Amino acid sequence: MTEHASNAQPATQSEITPIKRRKLLVVVDETPECEVAIHFASRRAKHTKGGVVLLAVLEPGGFEHWLGVENLMKEEARAEAEKVLHQHAARVNEIAGTFPELEIREGKKADTIKALIKEDRAISILVLAAGTGKEGPGPLVQLVAGGAASGFPIPVTVVPGSLTDDELHDLA
Repeated sequence: MTEHASNAQPATQSEITPIKRRKLLVVVDETPECEVAIHFASRRAKHTKGGVVLLAVLEPGGFEHWLGVENLMKEEARAEAEKVLHQHAARVNEIAGTFPELEIREGKKADTIKALIKEDRAISILVLAAGTGKEGPGPLVQLVAGGAASGFPIPVTVVPGSLTDDELHDLA
């Protein structure tokens, strides 16, 4: 009996697991620097053929003992978050040429961000923008700088909040 060498090549990782489109995550809030983070993430997604995920986090309101008030506040907060996300989604589409995924979640910001990253393995970068005012870099950057980032399994990009659109175009 003679043995024949196999011509079959071992499968590469990309043949075994389809490559997912990488996504950049931006946490949407009312801060002015949020616009800069969205712009940077949109430009970066366009250049890398990736996607953008916009996340609005509804934090606990402290009205748990007033169930009717709490439910009304949650409904109002969700409606406002949807409105804001759709406004930002239009901006992402204008810059990146694609619509972002929109997420509204309830909970503490750090825990909610970590949970979404764990659920969606295609999210590869968290994009934040630093505030430019005298009150500091902004609540999200402070949260990350305060140690919350140690639990994030992905890189965090902090973009200076003072960048102009032209500077963002050059960087992303």
